[in-house]
Amino acid sequence: MVEISDADFEAMVAEEYEALPDGMVRGLENVAILIANQPVGERPRLFGLYSGRPLKTRGVYGYGELPDRITLFKNNMQAHSADLDALRLRVRITLVHEIGHYFGLDDTRLRELGWA
Repeated sequence: MVEISDADFEAMVAEEYEALPDGMVRGLENVAILIANQPVGERPRLFGLYSGRPLKTRGVYGYGELPDRITLFKNNMQAHSADLDALRLRVRITLVHEIGHYFGLDDTRLRELGWA
């Protein structure tokens, strides 16, 4: 397990997001990336969670819509990372995975692509 401060984790998430290929993030609109700790005992334990309506199932997306959310669960990622490099990789994979859900990819397809 690795532990870092909230500020360092936020910086890591920002760095990993900025490092994603333009083609992967170009279509993201009105999506908030949040950092939280998943409550102890809540199941299943998750590294991330996409909350919203996938892009390919939307009709008209208009003014005043609340943003979709990608939540990264810091405590779970730390608990399953041996060091900072492993944590950084887990952040990247989780970001890509949840962005995939935004674009309408399911877990089966994400596993096929190596992002699950």
